[in-house]
Amino acid sequence: MTPQLSVMAADTGGINGVALAVLIALFLLVTVAGFMASRFKRAESLESLDEWGLGGRSFGTWITWFLLGGDLYTAYTFVAVPAAMFATGAVAGFFAVPYTIILYPIIFIFMARLWSVSHRHGYVTTADFVRGRYDDRVLSLAVAVTGFVATMPYIALQLVGIQAVLEVAGLGGGDNIVAKDAPLFIAFALLAAYTYSSGLRAPAVIAFVKDILIYVVIIVAIIYLPGKVGGWEAIFGAAQDKMDANNVAAAEAGLPQSSSFVPGSGAFWAYATLALGSAMALFMYPHSITASLSSNSRNTVRRNAALLPAYSFVLGLLALLGWVAIAAGTTPIGLDGEPNAQLVIPQLFEDMFPAWFTGVAFAAIAIGALVPAAIMSIAAANTFSRNIYKEWLKKDATPAQEAKVSKLMSLLVKAFALVFVLTLDKQNAINFQLLGGIWMMQTFPVIVFSLFTRWFHRYALLVGWAAGMVYGTIEAYQVVNPVTGKHFGGSLALIPGIERMGYIAITAFVINVVLAVVLTAILNAMKVSNGKDETIPFDYFADADDPRVQKDLAEHSTHDKEYGDPDDIPGNAPAR
Repeated sequence: MTPQLSVMAADTGGINGVALAVLIALFLLVTVAGFMASRFKRAESLESLDEWGLGGRSFGTWITWFLLGGDLYTAYTFVAVPAAMFATGAVAGFFAVPYTIILYPIIFIFMARLWSVSHRHGYVTTADFVRGRYDDRVLSLAVAVTGFVATMPYIALQLVGIQAVLEVAGLGGGDNIVAKDAPLFIAFALLAAYTYSSGLRAPAVIAFVKDILIYVVIIVAIIYLPGKVGGWEAIFGAAQDKMDANNVAAAEAGLPQSSSFVPGSGAFWAYATLALGSAMALFMYPHSITASLSSNSRNTVRRNAALLPAYSFVLGLLALLGWVAIAAGTTPIGLDGEPNAQLVIPQLFEDMFPAWFTGVAFAAIAIGALVPAAIMSIAAANTFSRNIYKEWLKKDATPAQEAKVSKLMSLLVKAFALVFVLTLDKQNAINFQLLGGIWMMQTFPVIVFSLFTRWFHRYALLVGWAAGMVYGTIEAYQVVNPVTGKHFGGSLALIPGIERMGYIAITAFVINVVLAVVLTAILNAMKVSNGKDETIPFDYFADADDPRVQKDLAEHSTHDKEYGDPDDIPGNAPAR
């Protein structure tokens, strides 16, 4: 802090009163919006996964754009990307920008097909699709469990983002665990309540507020702050000096030199594989799929693949704020007196802006945690309800029972995330989220390849998935943090055969695919059954207004099951 700010903090007991008041006011605004969201695109009943968990599959282009933006660009993104740039530079931080650029052509190609087949058959999750494509409960369960488990630490990281804001605002101090974490408990309780009440409509409404706040805060910051710290030449110079100093200090201590201003040739593989692997993994997560399937047409999905790169531009600006903080001399110190790079952006705003605008920035981050946390908990709950509860525990569950189980599971998921954050080292949440990305990429062949072909054998895909999961987990465990000495200390390891550092998920993915190809060739030659496919080619191009889909829906109005054809043989509805 500057001397002036230090005096202010001392006078107020460390609490920035104006900023906190603005934060609370905006937080209350979105809370009211969350509870009222059940009236948004009102349905007769929310007692089904289609309505509670997917918003009635009714969101148009702009709603989906805000929802996906709020889902993918999280509070932790707001905190972690510039924090990585501040701490170690471009490889750790800026790779997020090219990965979100690579991401959208990938989803443009396959997501419309997934939307169509899901709309045609009433699929709510990717595990539903796998079940229908191969008639294989075990392969479907593998996809469901992977997504469910990988989502848990991701939700926890959103709460870490809220904690960072509260800590810089001066809350969360003291030794009493209840008083210390009371603000986080309150935020969690409100999030849980309006998610339970309104389902996916709640984050869809709140996303408007969250995204507008983030756009305003970042654009104002990127225009205002450089002039306050000497311009971009001074910013880049300060960043390069810090990265060089970090590497000198690491060499003197006998540690690896991990900081970089511009990645050198030795970091190219790490940078490229992190970007590619992260792009391939992101839309395998249940929350990304849930937000996509909530849209009202396949063209809505494709339009958003074209429009969402606007968020990548803002992400690039956000990443550079980490280097602005270096030039500004920002010193992120937690309430425990220890340096904490995760606090650098909230601290930068508190140091450099008037208190009222600092409150707006704090609200952008805090509200930015609510949207993805809500969508993630709903997506994880949908996965449990549809692919574990209904598939394995209660086959005759009604749509209302599915929705009830999903609502209860969404509460449990958020409670787990809260306990995770409050009882474990925050670094564990970060490490397990990195591991989750490695795991999710292993579902890519099962989901994406199967959208285009049935050549791959279900057993080969299962073996490939298992091998990728085991290899990725073992390799990630063997990465030791050089400072703390703890396992799961990162997601980079030597790529076999190349002997360059690269993203573990990519190596695991290659092993996964090679095994799937070889075993598929063998199993197909042996004529081993590949299960029954309930889809037909038309299903992958169906749109909301397709007459065959409309015919199915009309005939379902008197049918006692929510999904499936009237003759209970999905996918065989004839053309009119």
